[in-house]
Amino acid sequence: MPSDARPPLLPVADALSRILDGLAMMPAEDVSLTDALGRVTAEPIISRRTQPPVAVSSMDGYAVRAGDVAEAPVTLTRIGSAPAGTAFAGTVGPGQTVRIFTGGPVPDGADAIVIQENVDAPSEDDGVEITVRSPGKPGQNIRGAGLDFSEGDVGIPAGHVMTARDIGFAAAMDLPWIRVRQRPRIAILATGDEIVRPGDPIGENQIVSSNSFALAATVTICGGEPLNLGIAPDDIDGLRAMAQGAKGADMLVTTGGASVGEHDLIQSALGKDGLEVDFWRIAMRPGKPLIFGRIGDTPMLGLPGNPVSTLVCATLFLRPAMFAMLGLADADRPNPRARLAVDLGENDERQDYLRARLTNDADGNLIAQPFGKQDSSMLSSLARSDCLIVRASHDPARRAGDEVEVLMLGDSLFRG
Repeated sequence: MPSDARPPLLPVADALSRILDGLAMMPAEDVSLTDALGRVTAEPIISRRTQPPVAVSSMDGYAVRAGDVAEAPVTLTRIGSAPAGTAFAGTVGPGQTVRIFTGGPVPDGADAIVIQENVDAPSEDDGVEITVRSPGKPGQNIRGAGLDFSEGDVGIPAGHVMTARDIGFAAAMDLPWIRVRQRPRIAILATGDEIVRPGDPIGENQIVSSNSFALAATVTICGGEPLNLGIAPDDIDGLRAMAQGAKGADMLVTTGGASVGEHDLIQSALGKDGLEVDFWRIAMRPGKPLIFGRIGDTPMLGLPGNPVSTLVCATLFLRPAMFAMLGLADADRPNPRARLAVDLGENDERQDYLRARLTNDADGNLIAQPFGKQDSSMLSSLARSDCLIVRASHDPARRAGDEVEVLMLGDSLFRG
């Protein structure tokens, strides 16, 4: 498509649908439990054991027959002990008791545990008589077999992000290895003669590149592996050469070279290597010049060069795309709502995403305060933002106190 042929602006929802359509889910792999934090389960994690495997004591004390201690005080004879990890081999008969500790298996014949604070015991020897000063009842201080989980139970579902709590749970289920989705490998290529890497010499008309670093961090927190290809020059051969580094990646993401005047550079350069453009103009602000297509089997997402536009588009399109590749369903979650702190004028035909801070009023309502300046080059306000206020195309004027949709700017794959 020549650069002067402008397709109609594509609604954000339609653009996201076209990006997600046809994205393949990542293959599964087995990883050690020690390497599973933050990984997405590829199949349900099923317990290999019952926990606890038998009825055990939940307290240090004495295993008794509840009928013997229905009234107190009462004297019983100690016939043995059951520390955790071992079991008393005999049976508790009438008038008898077994010293037991937390986690110790409940002996046959016993059906209650009297805590040691309610017992007078002259010694820790077998054969001594102890006095139980408080009555007991059946099941008291006993954890039944399978109280936590049983063999064959689905402990953790598929499509779940493994947290520290899940790691402990899987270990308790006796699973040293779990099956997870491979991390998507996302190649990132910045473009433009006007940008340099942080710390490099800066020319009079150059700026420091931030997009590739922010995108690499975004890829990481979304469960992927970033491949930073560097900064491509503003010429076709140089861009093509550096884009070759994306071979073998699961997606190529470029920044810059996506606006109307620069569109032919990306298309002409990567078109020589088979790029087929699906769309490149979105009805949104910031981020209208966004390219999506494929180079062979590899999806390609061309983000705008302005830092805020890059990260807003990454939040709206790259993050859901990666979650789809990992088998996560976050794209289907409705956005929360907040009340406006200020009046807003009528919106135009482009869906708008306003950087904002969140607070709570005296009644606990969520309040969204948009920044006064929303220029797409102002990264500082995005860094201080908690959310983006989402305004539909042709949204009417809003008053302070009106409810609006907000898109939270979370920096973690972990939820809840």
